Amino acid sequence: MSRQSDPIGVFDSGVGGLSVLKAMTALLPEENFLYYGDSKNAPYGTKSAEEVQALSLSIAEYLLEQGAKALVVACNTATSVSIALLREKYASIPVIGIEPALKPAALSLPHPRVLVLATPMTIREEKFHDLFVRFDDEAEITTLPCPEMVELVEQGKLSDPQTDAIIAEKLAPYDGKADAVVLGCTHFPFLKASIRKAFKTPVTLYDGAEGTARELKKQLLAHGILKNDGQSGTVRIENSLGAAEAAFSRELFSQFTI
Repeated sequence: MSRQSDPIGVFDSGVGGLSVLKAMTALLPEENFLYYGDSKNAPYGTKSAEEVQALSLSIAEYLLEQGAKALVVACNTATSVSIALLREKYASIPVIGIEPALKPAALSLPHPRVLVLATPMTIREEKFHDLFVRFDDEAEITTLPCPEMVELVEQGKLSDPQTDAIIAEKLAPYDGKADAVVLGCTHFPFLKASIRKAFKTPVTLYDGAEGTARELKKQLLAHGILKNDGQSGTVRIENSLGAAEAAFSRELFSQFTI
């Protein structure tokens, strides 16, 4: 039985993964998507690895019960600690994660100064450490944990003077000392405007959403489950906090531009 019309299950610790969902729907407009945001348990980046693994496995099981033909972990923190477990448990379907876009940032200039913004867990996990080591000779890499920026997005404080002030204070020590900024959490693309304002000198921002979208398409093709019937796909958005948060998520998704 063909699974081409079955949905792609996508999840994140909250609304941040909607930035990845936007990139995937842009590249794969015929696919059906089911997005689950776990705002009730956000942020993941300050939890233990065991807690995040348990949450990830529970959500993955729910998405598969809803008929998901593939899983996308649209959360850097969950990817860093849960992707191996998910791929082992669900080996028969594509399981795609996301990682900080350090490679393109590190190779953007001859030995650029790269600032990586991420959650505490993403920064301390082995997956990111391996990535750091791979490109340490190519760039001057600095990491900065930013859990408060996740909270700003979850609270819907995306672009206001208070948000600008909080981010400007956080990034002030790095103003004039970065050529590239890696948005190592899927929440952070929603704060691009405030992040750019925090730097008086031009910086280039990088995130991993488009790379994840390309990998998803590659895996769907490899498994023979790419939907290409000429019909526009659907997007269903759910949230662990209930209907009101899901409605907020749908509004956020509709307004976000890549």
